[in-house]
Amino acid sequence: MSASESVSTSVSAPEPAPAPAPAPLTTAEVIERFNEVFQHHDPSGLAALVAEDCVMEGISPAPEGSRLEGAEDCVRFWAGFATDPAHSFVIEDVLVAGEVSVIRWRFLFGPGDKDYVRCVNVMRVENGLITEASGYAKTG
Repeated sequence: MSASESVSTSVSAPEPAPAPAPAPLTTAEVIERFNEVFQHHDPSGLAALVAEDCVMEGISPAPEGSRLEGAEDCVRFWAGFATDPAHSFVIEDVLVAGEVSVIRWRFLFGPGDKDYVRCVNVMRVENGLITEASGYAKTG
């Protein structure tokens, strides 16, 4: 190569490493957000909490209750329940053990002192999403 010739080399900057995916929510975080949907009558964040293959068993009709499969049906049911202005929910206790949570709550359906029913949900959370939910209630 002569003195008048130049060598051109271009070195590209290395591509930045992709940002690590955020860690999935813990069971306690998912259940807290789920409960907030019902406390605030706002289901806007509900779909982000439910796995595509979620299975939900409701309390009625007796004796076996209803069974819903898939995120779309579960979210639709819960959103309708959460946004009904005639009802409200009082969380009594939340227990979390690994992937499982037990939520004790009261479902208020009227203004009277006895216009409520006590209920329990047993829920499973895997990888930050609700995969199973079973509801149980005391009935007269």
